[in-house]
Amino acid sequence: MVQTALLQLRARMLLLVFLFALASKPFPGAANAVPAPVLDISGNKLIVGVDYHILPVFRGRGGGLTLSSSRNKTCPLDVVQEQQEVFHGLPLKFFPVEPRKGVRVSTDLNIKFTAATICVQSPVWKLDSYDDLIKQWFVTSGGVEGNPGPETTSNWFKIEKYDDDYKLVFCPTVCSFCKVLCRDIGIYIVDGKRNLALSDVPFKVMFKKAS
Repeated sequence: MVQTALLQLRARMLLLVFLFALASKPFPGAANAVPAPVLDISGNKLIVGVDYHILPVFRGRGGGLTLSSSRNKTCPLDVVQEQQEVFHGLPLKFFPVEPRKGVRVSTDLNIKFTAATICVQSPVWKLDSYDDLIKQWFVTSGGVEGNPGPETTSNWFKIEKYDDDYKLVFCPTVCSFCKVLCRDIGIYIVDGKRNLALSDVPFKVMFKKAS
């Protein structure tokens, strides 16, 4: 009887060791949990704080991104697409919520134009308040760089993989308890200007290092 009890105890100990080892073993894909880096058109990783152009993948549908007065207002300037394909727009920089991890897909980041404008607002992107007249959400300037939290959710965007290229998304996760919109960013034409706005049709983009 004593021998039986010892065998049962030994079996339980072996089971516990097995369960502990199983729990400690990483699941398949765990090593790849870190989001992939975003690459430019040359196949190089985007570098935090370096100037790039955001360009359309499809040719013949406008050029790069820039700032312009739109929707019958002057300031802050809206983020729009150049009308002509030959124009690359203004250079801009990416500032992830955790800069040391680099510019990665599915990661909150600020997007900031490297340009002086006639407006006193900053050239950091933000999602503007809902336009009741046009019934649309537009991307504008005047955002705040850094300071992640409930007061700055409108300033954070993401780059997501889209087929073999990328798309821009508004779906901030810098505030875990905040209720936010999650939509792709596309093109919405207002008075002939190609404004960036929330859309069900993503704007397919690529990134080129500014010269």
